[in-house]
Amino acid sequence: MSQPDSMPDPVEKPKASPNPSPKRPSGDSRRGAIAGLIIAAVLLAVGLWLARDLTAASKMQDCLMSGRRNCDVIEPAR
Repeated sequence: MSQPDSMPDPVEKPKASPNPSPKRPSGDSRRGAIAGLIIAAVLLAVGLWLARDLTAASKMQDCLMSGRRNCDVIEPAR
């Protein structure tokens, strides 16, 4: 009796996938996280600077709109 052709040979090894996924070094994921952290810090700094500048401009505008003429901040000499 001969074996049918549809059955695989028991000695054959299973075939590996043609393109195994390459392992990434852990530095790649850290580089992206650090870049994101730097971008977030820059955005925070620009936001704080902008808020401070707009607050000062708003105070100056409020002073001028109330009819005062001495609205400029005078710093004492050291």
